[in-house]
Amino acid sequence: MNIHESAENYLEAILALGERGPVRSIDVAQHLGFSKPSVSRAMSLLREGGFVVMDEGGFLTLTDEGLEIARRIYERHLLLTRWLIHLGVSEQVAAADACRIEHDLSVESFDALREHINRELGIS
Repeated sequence: MNIHESAENYLEAILALGERGPVRSIDVAQHLGFSKPSVSRAMSLLREGGFVVMDEGGFLTLTDEGLEIARRIYERHLLLTRWLIHLGVSEQVAAADACRIEHDLSVESFDALREHINRELGIS
């Protein structure tokens, strides 16, 4: 599934925030530093696309398709951040750069990088 980078960022944010507890649009807005109306519009589009559902209480849940995309992007983000930090990049810069890189890598390139990074860092 090919979706825009901004949608991937929203899905990734929902996944990351969901690890700490239930997620509402306001949590996503605060996490990403976006306005509530912008996030509300994005959540509407993600619901229409079948990536997110919202219950009566306003809590967001990723659909199977949304979860698959979010996990893929989040994995890329975590691995690239860890690698850049390992190379000596500050944590803040590494996270920001990983966020930009994670969306543009092909599956083939990411798989090769993951293999290399895991070998380099001794992760199996």
